[in-house]
Amino acid sequence: MSLPVLVVLVAFGIALSVAAVHFTGGTTTATLAGTDQALARFAEDFPDEKPGAVRLTADNHAAFLDLGPQRCGIVQSIGDCFLTRIVTPHDILGLAREGKAVSLRLNDFTWKGGRFVFAGEADARAVAATLQNNDRIREAA
Repeated sequence: MSLPVLVVLVAFGIALSVAAVHFTGGTTTATLAGTDQALARFAEDFPDEKPGAVRLTADNHAAFLDLGPQRCGIVQSIGDCFLTRIVTPHDILGLAREGKAVSLRLNDFTWKGGRFVFAGEADARAVAATLQNNDRIREAA
């Protein structure tokens, strides 16, 4: 078999696989129905934790749960599932707040963080304050 034919067959096979995943719903992103779902999902992985306030992002793809001084639970959609974790200032490489958005960079190879936009600036401010470590946070001008 010649090289150009092989390249065409491989490219077609990859395109067919991508199309199959897409059309069977593999590219859907999970969305939180509300704070109750965020609390329930977090409790599955951390049953001993007692979260306080729950702050959903504007797109309902993430929730930040108050766990006390400088501790925050996160429920984040990854594809059609949810990833949960507890974050402290020690886990943070970078944290910035600009208006309703919080950018979070974590010291973790499994999930590096992201940019989270909240419905209100008060929620963004509260999340940033919970994770604040004066050496690592900056407020964007």
